[in-house]
Amino acid sequence: MLVAIGVDKEGHREVIGVTEGMRGDRDSWEQFVRGMIERGLRGVRLVVGDRCAGLVSTVDSMLSDAKYRRCMVHFMRNVLSKTPPTHREWASAALKAVFAMGSRETALAKAEQVAAEMESRRLRAAANCLREGVGETTAYLLDEFPDGHRRRIRTNNMIERLNRGIRRRTRVVGGFPDGDSALMLVCARIRYVTANEWSTRRYLDMSRLDDNLMEAN
Repeated sequence: MLVAIGVDKEGHREVIGVTEGMRGDRDSWEQFVRGMIERGLRGVRLVVGDRCAGLVSTVDSMLSDAKYRRCMVHFMRNVLSKTPPTHREWASAALKAVFAMGSRETALAKAEQVAAEMESRRLRAAANCLREGVGETTAYLLDEFPDGHRRRIRTNNMIERLNRGIRRRTRVVGGFPDGDSALMLVCARIRYVTANEWSTRRYLDMSRLDDNLMEAN
């Protein structure tokens, strides 16, 4: 099951796509995104995900005005998965220091220092992973995205919380006779959350985004 969430021009969250049977490849992602575009999706400026290759290529080809950003939490997990347990505590603190930097330039410089230290500790795989992904993971620090948005857009927490609620309810059922029945339950949960928890809460102040874009231009 795949769920896509968007933030509208007033700064409110909306579930803009739900589908079941996704394979995670490029064809599946293109079909999913095409369906949202045909229903009126436009003006996308940023896509945050967990580095699924099919999603990245789809953003490049179908949402050309948008930037892709890798979720900070997923990226840290990827780097730490290549770090032996004896070095994991140090590596975790070092990665947090990278993402605590106030600008993209300082974050990238700090990341290079951490990667060099990893190599000195013979953590070459972790160092390579850090260097490979830190650029797209720190995209939330680009000047076109205001300071007030950074805490919200640097992770996938928004959709992870929704997915956890969905999983709790699907586990109670255990099994479904077909995909449609699973989709009905998921959509019922989504309707409840969006109507009761999201409808009155503005997630982002979108006027700040417009100001930053004018300054960047």
